[in-house]
Amino acid sequence: MAAQLLDGKKIAAQIRAEIREEVAQFVGRHDVVPCLAAVLVGDDPASGVYVRNKQRDCRQVGIESRLEHLPADTSAPQLCSVVASMNGDPSVHGILVQLPLPAQIAPASVLDVLDPRKDVDAFHPENMGRIAEGRPRFLPCTPHGIQQLLHRCDIPVAGRHVVIVGRSQIVGKPLALMLLARDSTCGPQVANATVTVCHSRTPQLAMMTRQADILVAAVGRAGLITAEMVRPGATVVDVGINRTDAGLVGDVDFEAVRQVAGYLTPVPGGVGPLTRAMLLYNTLTAARAQVAEKIR
Repeated sequence: MAAQLLDGKKIAAQIRAEIREEVAQFVGRHDVVPCLAAVLVGDDPASGVYVRNKQRDCRQVGIESRLEHLPADTSAPQLCSVVASMNGDPSVHGILVQLPLPAQIAPASVLDVLDPRKDVDAFHPENMGRIAEGRPRFLPCTPHGIQQLLHRCDIPVAGRHVVIVGRSQIVGKPLALMLLARDSTCGPQVANATVTVCHSRTPQLAMMTRQADILVAAVGRAGLITAEMVRPGATVVDVGINRTDAGLVGDVDFEAVRQVAGYLTPVPGGVGPLTRAMLLYNTLTAARAQVAEKIR
């Protein structure tokens, strides 16, 4: 029997509806509209699409969206100056610097300047450290979207073995910390996992992945996860986004793995929409915290 597909679009729509209601209540209570400011450097087509999608998402839930579009030859000091200006603007609650950046700008140099209270991607070292300590300010959007997906599809995590293939700062590392934690935004049932993190130098990768109750592929290599690497009945979450001649595909050999797994996320339409939904969640969270700080 083919795997049941996990519909990220449907769940993201549910989350956006919840956020839209919460934003309306927040605005009515405080007369403050949450604001997300994005910075786009250069004219990368994919980045442009991502930013436009995020702007549309903001409009749908009542969050103000601003865009600072800088030329491709912008220097690191120039970009940091723009971010610093947004840091000091009390009407901006969340700041998003769209990646990738041009080669002349090291992402870390920009992250270090970003006010961690407005870092709605949760990439700032302070926010990453808070996740490791189990007291997060924000959660990175893709890992948090994965947790929401598992929770809302009634897939148990507590006590299960999760194998993550990929060790990036954006997905692999924070997701491992979040699933190891004693609790989550969705309750303890979507935490308390036993987690194994694999990567490009892991020997006998297939032997490791076949042990997973939940397998997360987050490497960025098309078709990396084959049917032979999946335990029958396992949940497979495909985070990969790879542009090929055949179109947009994930890290999982979709048709083959679908015949083995119990649950599977498609690409597109799986994790991606949830990533964007959790950015809205973080922006509202940031606005709430900043308004509460002023009241105190």
